[in-house]
Order: sequence, then C-alpha cells, then structure tokens
Amino acid sequence: MSKKGLKEGFIRPGVKQHEHRINENIKANEVRVVGDGIEPAVVSIQKALEMAQEKGLDLVEIAPNAQPPVCKIIDYGKFLYEKKKKEKEIKAKTAKVIIKDIRFSPHIDEHDFAFKKKHAEEFLKDGCKVRAYIFFKGREIVFKEKGEELLMRFAAELEELGAPEDLPKMEGKKMQIIIAPKKKK
Repeated sequence: MSKKGLKEGFIRPGVKQHEHRINENIKANEVRVVGDGIEPAVVSIQKALEMAQEKGLDLVEIAPNAQPPVCKIIDYGKFLYEKKKKEKEIKAKTAKVIIKDIRFSPHIDEHDFAFKKKHAEEFLKDGCKVRAYIFFKGREIVFKEKGEELLMRFAAELEELGAPEDLPKMEGKKMQIIIAPKKKK
C-alpha cells in the first residue's frame, strides 16, 4: 500500500492514464537514452531526467521490454499529436467497401434486365461492388439453370467495368453473384 492507502496499479476513475511511462513514472534504474541530437547511451534514470530537463522536454519510455528500457527525450504532447495524425492518415487511406444489391426474378423482361444492368454499371463506375441475386419464390426453384444463365449473362455484359469474384452460388432460395469493380489505372 502506498501513502494514500491505494493499491499499486489502481487506476482512479476519471483520471486519464498515459500509454507510455514519462519522466518520474519510469521505474528502471538504468535506461538507454535516444533523441534528436543525443548520442545513444546507457545512463542512470536520474542522469536521463536531468538531460531531459536541460532541454525542456520529457523523458518517454518507448521500449519498456528492452534491456535496459529505451527512453526518448521528446516533447510528449507533440509525440502524441504526431502519433494520432499518423493513425488518422492510415484510417483515411483504408478503402471502405460498399456493396450495392440488384434483385432479379427468374422470368425478367429484356427491358428490365437492361435497366438493372445500367444501374450496375453506375455502381461499378463509382467503385462499389455489385451483388446481383435472384430470389426464387415458391415453385420457381425449378428454374435454377435459368437463374444461373441470367447471372452469368449479367456478369459477361459488365465485364468491361467489373469482374465476378466467384461463380453464381445458391444460398437457400437465393442465387447470387458478386461483381467487383476493376482497378482504375
């Protein structure tokens, strides 16, 4: 128990904990000090803290599991800001996949097919994936071959803009195919 009667490792509610140990919170006796304009060296924790205070910066434990732990002399607030900025950039670069659905029936008219194909072309041009599916109601399930032909024809007509990820497959009363847009050069 510490002076205040709190257990070691106790985290007080409402108090934000740092993800790195900084300055006096570093527990090691010796640390490897690195930083801009600093020759890497193994020094005592007191000497490392003095070096950081001379520069007006913080001593931050970067690699706590190393022997001895690696500490960097930096501005901790700026370090956190840069880290958040990098994470935000990485998140922005990840592509969000949007899948648009187009539903057919096994007995679709030619005009309706062309209308739905036009919509699929727009979706693929926008970079979205297209999931085309046929839902078989009641006794329509006997027309599976007709449904597969329809989906294969649909994929063939959209070949310029996208490629099917797989052959049409049945899932219960629904046969579907997913068409992914081709990469733009």
